[in-house]
Amino acid sequence: MASLSNVPPAATSADSVGSPPAAVAQKLDLTAEIARDLIRFDTTNYGEGRSNGETDAAEYVAEKLRGLGLKPELFDSEPGRTSVVARVKGRDASRSALVVHGHLDVVPADAANWSVDPFAGVIKDGLLWGRGAVDMKNMDAMILASLQDVIAAQGAPERDLVIAFFADEEAGGVLGSHFLVKEHPHLFDGAAEAISEVGGYSITLGGKRAYLLQTGEKALIWVKLVARGEAGHGSRMHPNNAITRLAGAVAKLGRHEWPIRLTDTTEQLLGEIARILDVDPQRVGPDELALATGTASGFIQASLRTTANPTGLTAGYKHNVIPDMAEALIDIRSLPGEEDLVLAQIQEIVGSDMEIVTMHRDIGLETEFSGPLIEAVVGTLERHDPGAPVLPYLLSAGTDNKALSTLGIKGYGFAPLRLPADLDFPAMFHGVDERVPLDALVFGRQVLTDLFSSY
Repeated sequence: MASLSNVPPAATSADSVGSPPAAVAQKLDLTAEIARDLIRFDTTNYGEGRSNGETDAAEYVAEKLRGLGLKPELFDSEPGRTSVVARVKGRDASRSALVVHGHLDVVPADAANWSVDPFAGVIKDGLLWGRGAVDMKNMDAMILASLQDVIAAQGAPERDLVIAFFADEEAGGVLGSHFLVKEHPHLFDGAAEAISEVGGYSITLGGKRAYLLQTGEKALIWVKLVARGEAGHGSRMHPNNAITRLAGAVAKLGRHEWPIRLTDTTEQLLGEIARILDVDPQRVGPDELALATGTASGFIQASLRTTANPTGLTAGYKHNVIPDMAEALIDIRSLPGEEDLVLAQIQEIVGSDMEIVTMHRDIGLETEFSGPLIEAVVGTLERHDPGAPVLPYLLSAGTDNKALSTLGIKGYGFAPLRLPADLDFPAMFHGVDERVPLDALVFGRQVLTDLFSSY
């Protein structure tokens, strides 16, 4: 079992890299310490069953939970693919439980492209840098730090909390959240709602701060396009070239402009943006309103339509051999309920002779922006950032809330962060030089502590 003193060391002192000597003595908030420690566990998930594994990070998290007097359970879906769940008894047993969850895996990071070691947990320029800094070891840390605060202050949260740290979210959660809800659904008994990543963060509208609360997420469809042809010598005239056919299909699909279609959530969001900016939504188009949110438009524009992005190509085995097969990976995110329609449209775009193989598929979600939890979230943010409105939005990506929804649990994205206006937060997700402001982590800890104490 991992010891808290056995956290993987950084290549250099993470507290001093890129910082003046005076910064070395600066004490980090507990949230930043935990997030830094978690970043130093390389839990890279390459997909298709290839992963460095989450076990070491899971044992670290479990030891933190034991230190709070809790009894975490560890579950391995496969060797090295470990998830952690602990139930925190609340003061009011009549209330439904709230699932508070994060994931321990991260997507790959090519160190050659980064300005810092992506797994060193570097503290520099008032930010924590590293793979997982926003997706989502920051929230993992905020959960643990907030739990400590609540238990120390009042002994227990207001209601039962089911604390979960899942494996494999970055590959669709098959070996993490989906495994647990199928094999161990009792862990979530009595839970009606859940909160997790990619919501509760601030944006800037017309020079004023607002917060986005994630109340839905698009459907997920990962497919492989397969083109078949005839193998032959690379010097020949070869009209039936699988690579040529695949390249044409990929380019056509990648350049396809999907039409805007508003859901209840995106229509409500755009209406609120128009109200705050004092513009007429009938005269200002959806894309223009989305762009008015600044860097947040990186998520919001994609929520207004289907997206289908090529993400990988595989073909050939020798420079002078024309292969008989070529493949491309496509990441499709459709609006909730439109999965089959979108797949049919993609077949039309790439042609009937192109094989489409579905590698992984999961549902879209959309939940109303109302109810006691929404009121509690809005009230909590108001106490910590008075006057900043809270707006619903549809996440263009997906979370482990998809798996929990199969148990009837409504999921929301609420990992609160008060961010500077010039930080391109959406670009941090799966991007180079992923980082999060230290003071945003402190803010998130305070907000979650307040929520757990009162809701």
